Amino acid sequence: MKLHELGPARGSRTKPQRIGRGIGAGKGKTSGRGQKGQGARSSVGLPAGFEGGQMPLTQRLPKLRGFHNKWRKEYAIVNISKLARFERGSVVDAAALAGAGLIAKPTAHVKVLAAGRLRTPIVLRVHRISAAARSAIEAAGGSVELVAPEATARASTESSSEGDPAQA
Repeated sequence: MKLHELGPARGSRTKPQRIGRGIGAGKGKTSGRGQKGQGARSSVGLPAGFEGGQMPLTQRLPKLRGFHNKWRKEYAIVNISKLARFERGSVVDAAALAGAGLIAKPTAHVKVLAAGRLRTPIVLRVHRISAAARSAIEAAGGSVELVAPEATARASTESSSEGDPAQA
């Protein structure tokens, strides 16, 4: 193949349709707009989604109702029965739980619930824990440390700076 033989792919370049240039051109007289009616006029003026007077799809479908809290924190739930796999005295945090396959991501916020039993003492570092789970872990000889979420810490520093008149 030589440079002078190069060209666009067959069918990729087409001439534009010349509309309204007589009956012999193929798109003469009504120019592809049909006979009469609103679509034949120069300014059709139909709203987007108009279905010819039929009830539009957006109005036929059920609407989502209720309240959506965009500040909601999602917690990965772990039951204390799953914590039995960790060794005696080990520190269990989100990274350790993710490594054990109990939660999906090591950055997830973790909440521990009291379903099951725990006999080995462990040090637990989580974001939330139920009262029954805390008492079960402490009864087994372990301890619980609550990790403060970054967003909560940031919100508390912002609210304290808003009330300070020296900052303004």
